[in-house]
Amino acid sequence: MKILAQSKENLNQLEKDGITKHRLFILALQHMFAMFGSTVLVPALTGLNPAVALFTSGLGTLIFHLVTKGKVPAYLGSSFAFIGPIIAAQEQFGRDGAMLGIVTAGLVYILMSAVIRMLGTDFFRKLLPPVVVGPVIITIGLGLAPTAKDMASEHLLVAAVTLAIAVGVSVFAKGIVKVIPILLGIIGGYAFAAFSGLVDFTPVMEASWFAFPKFALPAVEGNLKAISLIAPIALVTMVEHLGDVVAIGSTVKKDFVAEPGLHRTLLGDGVATLAAGLFGGPPNTTYGENVGVLALTKVYNPMIIQLTAVIVILTSFVQKIGVLIRTIPTAVMGGIVFLLFGMIASIGLRTLVENNVDLSKNRNLVIVSVTLVVGISNLTLSFAGLEFGGMGLAAIVGIVMNLILPEIEKDESEITEEELEINSELRYEAN
Repeated sequence: MKILAQSKENLNQLEKDGITKHRLFILALQHMFAMFGSTVLVPALTGLNPAVALFTSGLGTLIFHLVTKGKVPAYLGSSFAFIGPIIAAQEQFGRDGAMLGIVTAGLVYILMSAVIRMLGTDFFRKLLPPVVVGPVIITIGLGLAPTAKDMASEHLLVAAVTLAIAVGVSVFAKGIVKVIPILLGIIGGYAFAAFSGLVDFTPVMEASWFAFPKFALPAVEGNLKAISLIAPIALVTMVEHLGDVVAIGSTVKKDFVAEPGLHRTLLGDGVATLAAGLFGGPPNTTYGENVGVLALTKVYNPMIIQLTAVIVILTSFVQKIGVLIRTIPTAVMGGIVFLLFGMIASIGLRTLVENNVDLSKNRNLVIVSVTLVVGISNLTLSFAGLEFGGMGLAAIVGIVMNLILPEIEKDESEITEEELEINSELRYEAN
């Protein structure tokens, strides 16, 4: 009943704002363009079905709005943080293993939602502070650098042109165009590749206009180890989720952490990710690109995002779109991910800087250093029949170190005369 009441309120607000059906559709299309490039990029990189990814993106968004009582104008698309683990899981355990890991990641969200509802958001912030989240996000970006190199090497000129277009749009464009550099980079790079004779349009011409996406339910047997590769990343993307929810709240001037509550937004994200895994799509996450559209248009009605989700679901049934996405040359995606993976690593750095993480403190320095090396070295650890490695293991190591290392360091006034004498001797020898 609450969601119906909120929907009625949203419709009334549309009338007050003078938004006609025509304008409502245009605003929804803008949001679709903002999410489209990033959402189809993840399946293009991981080998998943792009039509399924579009479907689960729209479905996940509608689920999120249902769980959050239609109050949060957020769109959910494919998450970049899971790219590396999905690729690794598929190489070792096949697609079923990757999907099982994605389903489990959704369950981790749901479990954490219940914990936050009982204990409050302070527990969540203590478990995953910036000193842990920052280096893990950095490893997500840097750990994928070899993948970017291999993809771009397919045709360096095409990759360079694609990258140049995306960078140019990101730096010099204005208005709505500025928030879709990935989409425009892919379109520009694809056109250049087609002009160079690198694209075969035959599959697109032979494809039907309408067809059901090829959904794929995961098989559980023999794939349990894949859980440990993918599920731990959910601990990191939860912080990304919190940041997006806060950003949306700041944009629309509402506190969504309080109402409908962080536990509800996390639950919505978790159920959406679980559903994505069951249908054969990539994990979902709240999209910063669509927050940018909200800021540009100054129109915050959740009904617009819900209409966007419906349009995206309908688009997923257009088979020619899915086939067209598959014809994009690897080098085009290689040019895009050079920017994208670097941006992910930069977000990790920004997390440390903006939260004033003091690396002059040994505790913080140790946590960041060890987490970075564990994540980038692809170290693996077997425990209870499961295998933890890469970014997932880095997240676990960072969390454990943050919980067990004392936060209070010795104050300078407490340093003994003997320690001062030793420090003086070391400085003298160094000079």
